[in-house]
Amino acid sequence: MSAAVSNISCRHCEIRPAFRSDNWPGLTSTINQKPLKFNISRPFREVSLKLSRRAYICPSIRMTLVDERLADKSDIVKPADILAYELVQGADVRWSYILDKSAPEPPTAVLLHGILGSRKNWGTFARRLAKEFPKWQFLLVDLRCHGDSASLKKRGPHTVPSAALDVLKLLGQLKLTPRVVVGHSFGGKVALSMVEQVPKPLARPVRVWVLDATPGKVRAGADGDDHPAELISFLSNLPKEVSSKKDVVDALVQDGFSKDVAQWVVTNLRQTGVNGMSPSSFSWVFHLEGIAEMYLSYEETNMWKIVEDVPRGVHINFLKAERSLHRWALEDLRRIHVAEEQAVEEGGGVEMHVLEDAGHWVHADNPDGLFRILSFSFQGF
Repeated sequence: MSAAVSNISCRHCEIRPAFRSDNWPGLTSTINQKPLKFNISRPFREVSLKLSRRAYICPSIRMTLVDERLADKSDIVKPADILAYELVQGADVRWSYILDKSAPEPPTAVLLHGILGSRKNWGTFARRLAKEFPKWQFLLVDLRCHGDSASLKKRGPHTVPSAALDVLKLLGQLKLTPRVVVGHSFGGKVALSMVEQVPKPLARPVRVWVLDATPGKVRAGADGDDHPAELISFLSNLPKEVSSKKDVVDALVQDGFSKDVAQWVVTNLRQTGVNGMSPSSFSWVFHLEGIAEMYLSYEETNMWKIVEDVPRGVHINFLKAERSLHRWALEDLRRIHVAEEQAVEEGGGVEMHVLEDAGHWVHADNPDGLFRILSFSFQGF
């Protein structure tokens, strides 16, 4: 997995370099050549759901390398079929999995989003990390049923473990061993499941960050907070195409959801129907049935075992948002502190952090504070 990129757009990921390695089809790295682009197809799949207010709810993406010489973009080379992803690289990275096999693998971090999110949630933050830590590269993925990965036909069940296995398969295809894995909310349990499922001892110390999620029971926020299950249920009753993002935002706010969450949700709408005189419309990019199943799995999945018996060389960091929408029970905090002491004795590590002045959306509410807390994971390279 490699590609030297510091600025990436969502639809076409600009990449500065490109030298070749027969070992890996499909990415790029930084050298003095014309930019290549990743072209991501985003077919929309109809979502037809009927759910109760508390009901819970994956289709084919192709991320492809398109040679800039092919101006019409008609020729597609080596489509990837595991997950949609972007690789954001610091300026000092000179390695690509398709290029020079002799070049050492740069330190890699994986960033995972939460339910109803996408890799774009991490874009600005990842570019900031790449600028501050130019020797690092950052892999941003769309988890199954989300974003551009929603067009991939994934077998069920759609669960925390299956989402984690997707990421492990992608890392295997790209021949990368990450040194840092950061997961927000649902993505935090995915990160823990990756550690649990990895087929062999990790090749080097790995630092895992679980952002505002506990290993076990998911507790809904206080009255007036946004509840993911209710949000999924609300979205299931909307038409597959809408004429206005503003109308969706207004409907969500009228139903009691916060404006911030409403504006975040409509980032999952893609414009369609722009031919000639036809009025434009917007289609949902996610696969809502699969997402509902994933959220149910998030509520039911218990990852305490991996926290209380941390593999040697792994360090698990929990970050609690001071104004979190999710309540952290005293029992959860107690078990994490007990795990801290035990992990030290067994060659692993567990640590608890608190991000001040932030709600559940930590990378949006207090990006500077989050950056400071995460930064020590990337130092020393």
